[in-house]
Amino acid sequence: MTNFVIEDSSFRDPSGFLFYQDNILYRQINKSYKEHYEFFIESGLYEELVKKELMISHEEVKIENKNNNGFIVIKPDIIPLISYPYEWSFSQLKDAALLTIEIQKIAKKHNMILKDASSYNIQFKNGKPIFIDTLSFEKYIEGESWKGYKQFCQHFFAPLALMSHKDIRLGQLLRIHIDGIPLDLTSKLLPMRTKIAFSLLTHIHAHAKSQKYYQGKKIDVKKNKISSRSLDGVIESLHYGIKKMSWTPEGTEWGNYYLDTNYSDISFNEKKKIILEFLEKYNPKTVWDLGSNTGIFSRIASELGIFTVSFDIDPVAVEKNYRECVNKQETKILPLLLDLANPSGNIGWSNNERLSFVERGPVDAVMALALIHHLVISNNVPLKKLAKFFSRICNYLVIEFIPKTDSQISRLLVTRKDIFTDYTQENFELEFKNYFTILESTDITESKRTMYIMEKKKNHEE
Repeated sequence: MTNFVIEDSSFRDPSGFLFYQDNILYRQINKSYKEHYEFFIESGLYEELVKKELMISHEEVKIENKNNNGFIVIKPDIIPLISYPYEWSFSQLKDAALLTIEIQKIAKKHNMILKDASSYNIQFKNGKPIFIDTLSFEKYIEGESWKGYKQFCQHFFAPLALMSHKDIRLGQLLRIHIDGIPLDLTSKLLPMRTKIAFSLLTHIHAHAKSQKYYQGKKIDVKKNKISSRSLDGVIESLHYGIKKMSWTPEGTEWGNYYLDTNYSDISFNEKKKIILEFLEKYNPKTVWDLGSNTGIFSRIASELGIFTVSFDIDPVAVEKNYRECVNKQETKILPLLLDLANPSGNIGWSNNERLSFVERGPVDAVMALALIHHLVISNNVPLKKLAKFFSRICNYLVIEFIPKTDSQISRLLVTRKDIFTDYTQENFELEFKNYFTILESTDITESKRTMYIMEKKKNHEE
């Protein structure tokens, strides 16, 4: 029997929807979008975007449409891991914004226009942002304004402005405002000096004021036409404003972690050797490096050709990691922002539109290096819960145990009472053995730390 499941996030656009059949992803294009889709292909826009690696490719397939509205079914290229804007670094969001603008410019040359400008239309593949929504294009009609303008400002311009001019942590407002950060809120949060910058005045402050003025009022579309030249001017202004935004990655707790570690060169290199030997022996297809900082150990996996997602809580570390990926043109590593004590959850309509961190697993292998003591001591997470959590997200686990006698843990306990009586190596092994088989353990030379390689039990205790 054929297994058919509609993708939960694919319901907002009446032009079509994504679905899985026998665990393969397809997209149905509805009859209502037939004219725009055919023009998209015949105009050469699709070919140019794919050739320039700005958009994923697809193939038309002979699969029955899933309802009477269907026109054609396509099979899109696959993204290794779906990520979301609130998980991106500053430069990732900026690059996604610039890609959207570039695609809009190219589309206009082919007499088409983006009908929306959602940041969720962008994913990262081979180290670069790429456009994934085939149904976002429609024929351009002279005089019509850009329907996606407000959405672009809320999804890209507003969060980038807040991160650049106020506080990098304000990017996390995208977790609350799934349809983009409201412009009136952005205007209130931005410092006064931004009101003299033309692009910020135009696309944030004046735009927010205009929204408030016209709220609830009927707008005569015929009287609000915009010439093609004026539309190009709006796009150029957005492009200029995004390009000018910048952020210097500094000033956070873990941004310079490797300049203040207690590892000697010998122990550090031994740790790298253990990871390399594990990867070569067990050959995982995908690795998640949790608490990766700037990705030093992630790169051991990615350089072997293993797709590696490099997660960290610190926006400075993730930004530095991404910049290194761009500079070195690394294609197998994806840096993402993640607080393991409060990971990305199921949000959006019916709590299913955007998947949680956990539901995007399980993955072949997880690396948890110099991590669990932070979760236990800084966040009061018991070892029992940690063991169960890791069993949900991976088949193999490379994990480092750091005892209380280690100087890094002594730092964590300086300002608080030691209530963590269960945090011992013996109890660590006991709790993790409920879910994993310990394959190997190695005491790291010139340190008090131990590296473990574990495999999840097929019938572990719940």
